[in-house]
Amino acid sequence: MRISYNWLKQFIKIDLPSEETSALLTDLGLEVEVVEKYESLKGGLKGVIVGEVKSCEKHPDADRLKVTTVDLGEGNIVQIVCGAPNVAAGQKVPVATIGTKLYDKEGNEFEIKKGKIRGQESHGMICAEDELGIGNNHDGIMILDNSLKTGTPLAEVFNIENDEIFEIGLTPNRADAMSHYGVARDLRAGLIQKGKNIELITPSVSSFKVDKRILKIDIDVKDSKLAPRYCGVTISGVDVKESPEWLQNRLKAIGLTQKNNIVDVTNYILHDLGQPLHAFDASKIHGKIIVKTVETGTKFTTLDDVERILDKDDVMICDEKGPLCMAGVFGGKNSGVTDTTTNIFLESAYFNPVSIRKTAKRHGLSTDASFRFERGIDPTLTEYALKRAALLIQEVAGGEITSDIIDVYPKKLEDFTVFLNYEKAFRLIGQELPKETIKRILASLDIKVNSSSDAGLGLTIPAYRVDVQREVDVIEEILRVYGYNNINFTKKLNATVAKAGRTEDYKIQNVVASQLNALGFHEMMANSLTTAEYVKLSDSLKEENNVAMLNPLSSDLSVMRQSLLFSGLEAVSYNINRKNSDIKLFEFGKSYKKILSGYSEKKHLALFATGNSYQESWALPQTNGSFFFFKAYVVSILERLGFNKLVHTIVNQDVFAEGVALAYGKDTLVELGTVKKSILKHFDIKQEVLYAEFNWDLVIKLISNKIKFQDIPKYPEVRRDLALLLDESVSYEQLLKIAQQTEKSLLKDVNLFDVYEGTNLPEGKKSYALSFILQDTTKTLTDTQIDKIMSKLKQNYETELSASLR
Repeated sequence: MRISYNWLKQFIKIDLPSEETSALLTDLGLEVEVVEKYESLKGGLKGVIVGEVKSCEKHPDADRLKVTTVDLGEGNIVQIVCGAPNVAAGQKVPVATIGTKLYDKEGNEFEIKKGKIRGQESHGMICAEDELGIGNNHDGIMILDNSLKTGTPLAEVFNIENDEIFEIGLTPNRADAMSHYGVARDLRAGLIQKGKNIELITPSVSSFKVDKRILKIDIDVKDSKLAPRYCGVTISGVDVKESPEWLQNRLKAIGLTQKNNIVDVTNYILHDLGQPLHAFDASKIHGKIIVKTVETGTKFTTLDDVERILDKDDVMICDEKGPLCMAGVFGGKNSGVTDTTTNIFLESAYFNPVSIRKTAKRHGLSTDASFRFERGIDPTLTEYALKRAALLIQEVAGGEITSDIIDVYPKKLEDFTVFLNYEKAFRLIGQELPKETIKRILASLDIKVNSSSDAGLGLTIPAYRVDVQREVDVIEEILRVYGYNNINFTKKLNATVAKAGRTEDYKIQNVVASQLNALGFHEMMANSLTTAEYVKLSDSLKEENNVAMLNPLSSDLSVMRQSLLFSGLEAVSYNINRKNSDIKLFEFGKSYKKILSGYSEKKHLALFATGNSYQESWALPQTNGSFFFFKAYVVSILERLGFNKLVHTIVNQDVFAEGVALAYGKDTLVELGTVKKSILKHFDIKQEVLYAEFNWDLVIKLISNKIKFQDIPKYPEVRRDLALLLDESVSYEQLLKIAQQTEKSLLKDVNLFDVYEGTNLPEGKKSYALSFILQDTTKTLTDTQIDKIMSKLKQNYETELSASLR
């Protein structure tokens, strides 16, 4: 939010440097992010003065140039070479003196320097309108009024405004400070706390009167809950034209574009008092003004020439023929003020904040008016702002007020009442403040003290402070005005140590995150809100299980995610599109489902890998990450957490082209595989993506609190290998199962270290090379024992799988 210091001084008379004011506003909670200099004319005409041409002679060496002598005041006469055809002796002209910085049409700076033009010295420049930025005329030099005193700075002649603009990072709760008046009100409270009793100046509207009662437009509010207060008045005979210079400067200073004098006044009042207004062309209103909702599907064209489909909950300003304006959000194309408008209906209202917020979000609109209405404005300012705007319109556009103000306000919005307990206030603040100081701060914030006792104060909070409704809110107000920096704090440092088990979720999460980071993974955090369309990519996800938002920000963020897969693929696609195609990501996150008994929320660990396994290097070949490589990452995590005896099964998830599930006993801990190409196509991903999803809740549940250990075996292990010729249909899982059933006590590990399929093998056959690790923890194995086990293994493979040795 941009606040003009000159504008602010219309409400509060202060002469503090902008740095001090900025610091005070920041201490009050209105954080000033930057202070910018503003000049209504770039450069501010510094160095440009009124000069008088004393003589004008033709240049001896140039037909189109003239040599002039110019009086710059106080007897300072200089020679200037000028090429303008209209320069003549006796004229008062603008002169840019040596060292002056001017700006061209593109805003580029150039400096006036002493020089020679065709052999004649020139000590400055006599300027045209466009060279000064005052106008666009370049036919000749600018001729000034002869009554002007020689040597007068031109900035004084043209009333160049110099201002300082505070860029305030306004927090959403501070609806009361969304105007110059609101900021001035806060600034006054801060100055009073510093011992400076400064009054808040409120512009008078006592001159408001009805000139003629010839154009009355009745108002019919159908639902006072949606529009608790609605005021209107007509002004006839206005002249729609460009705004006066002072009004343009005010709006330009805060970054607003000028439209015409009527619209500019409504924008001025919005930023002046925080009350949005809207001006209708009265000739386009048929019958009376009706504030109501319309049927869903009604079409309405807004000022930006976009046809919008209305909802049954949108509050509309209508006449007897149809909608004219989206209440509190955006005006209509066919009812606004134009250059031909002569009579206007001026609206000032207080609309239900929730209703306005929903309408603005529903239609993707964010305007200065909706920004204020949806946060809550001051309902007591509605009529005052209307009168002030009407008087300003008369000032800048003429016209007469041709109706009484109609104020539809059936039920007054009441102020809030709160009891402030001193003891609680002192406890939360951290020190005891003088009770008189508290009362002075409250008074400076327009909070009335209704009753006072030793225990506390009974207070009435003004309706415009929508964020101050509880005792703790009042305490926060006292503290911010008193000053956080003024609260004493102890030099003693207290610390507590929380007792937590070694298997707490966050501890295990940190262990796994560290391991994944060491493996080259980067942690990501995706939005839990996503589009409802993603459930169509998987048959296992159902639309009826979507947890839908009642008031979504957009269709892309309308439901809670049922799976971490799609939000992760969004991140993968984003990176690939930016030339980062070798990616390893992980995320701890939750999935959400709507079920018969209510809602289900589960935590997962998701892993994504795509592209090359290693960074490009001369020492290593570029190889894409394989499924088995990815599986090794998953297994390493589970083994790190103590899950050693894992059961592998083929997974039937429809998001995988191929995949496996790893279980611990009967509980499936993780499913992993290669994501289907049809899903990747939806995200415009053309390379293979590997994905794993851990059931994190189950992982945490199964981790034992006890540390288990055993002695390192004293006796050596023995390795034996078998190269088997097998049918193509035989899986490694079958071989492993037979081996484990054959020798349950001495067989410690089985590993598949070579696979061959190709020439020199019978059709339909393949070759597997297996290694078997044997060990007895009580003694050294003998060759007889080893040979017996290997013979039995060979026999069982031949019997059950028709295997043969190669």
